Amino acid sequence: MTGDQPRVSIIMTVVNEERHLRNAVERLLDQDYAGDLDIAIAVGPSKDGTRAVAQALSDAHPHVRVVDNPSGRTPSGLNAAIAAVDSDIVVRIDGHAMVPRDYVRTGVAVLESSGADNVGGIMAAEGTTEFERAVARAMTSRFGVGDASFHVGGEAGPALTVYLGCFRRDALDRIGGYDESMVRAQDWEMNLRIRQSGGVVWFTPEMRVTYHPRHTLNALARQYHDYGRWRREVTRRHPETLSVRYLAAPVAVAGIGVGLGLAVAGAVTQRPWLAALGLAAPLGYAVLNLAASAQSALSAPRLSAREATTLPVVYATMHGSWGLGFLRGLSRAERRASPVVDGG
Repeated sequence: MTGDQPRVSIIMTVVNEERHLRNAVERLLDQDYAGDLDIAIAVGPSKDGTRAVAQALSDAHPHVRVVDNPSGRTPSGLNAAIAAVDSDIVVRIDGHAMVPRDYVRTGVAVLESSGADNVGGIMAAEGTTEFERAVARAMTSRFGVGDASFHVGGEAGPALTVYLGCFRRDALDRIGGYDESMVRAQDWEMNLRIRQSGGVVWFTPEMRVTYHPRHTLNALARQYHDYGRWRREVTRRHPETLSVRYLAAPVAVAGIGVGLGLAVAGAVTQRPWLAALGLAAPLGYAVLNLAASAQSALSAPRLSAREATTLPVVYATMHGSWGLGFLRGLSRAERRASPVVDGG
């Protein structure tokens, strides 16, 4: 501990992050935090030079260490990194996250002032291409992702979950760390257990992390499909967490699917009223999507014409993929391959 500042350990788990890892770590080494700070990077099996980059950073900086993560799974890597450090405060950072210089200092200060077990801020999506900028706009809009503060901002206060996080180490020990059976949605699930154990999860707009969205429509669809499947798994394990917000996308997908089926049946049987009834749901969603897209595109900073015309496709992909993933859930074989662990 330096002065009255607690020692902080930053944990990362990375796979195929050769492009971003060095820049991310160098930003962390440049933090303006006055206390002692070290970094543990859990490296999984990668197809690029991620391990070489991580090892070079460790060789060059005594406060950086490399930890093995043989499975490559995010929660197991995070737990391995947590086990490798002994600080009172643990800060989670992604390998492609670009954090401001005051991120750790702000997190520690808010942790102390709020009395929370975990504090986090805004997942500030920013794109570098026209497609990425359209995705970033969708990921920061209520029509795209709902009203979660870590996406759309808001006042500081208790929250269900936050992006990444600055944790008290004793809180992580109390709940047993990340549930390694949760391949996705592990942050949401762990923050749930923190709250169930009597702790507080705190959102603050003072902490912002630049997030780079997926760069293709297929990658975005896969991402949101996985989100939906694993959010369904959280609901299966914790039914009390089900809310209207999480049902919106699957209900919309189901309604559009049934509606299109009725429209086809009406056309085949020559029943115009049935076809019209069936088209109500898909046309209704299309109108909402186009209206929300127009509003989002015209808000500051305004999107270009190509970005604006891409936005409805992005919204539909996010909603449709998440909804289908939620309706599908995990198979029994997948659940058997990921046994539930006791979080303490």
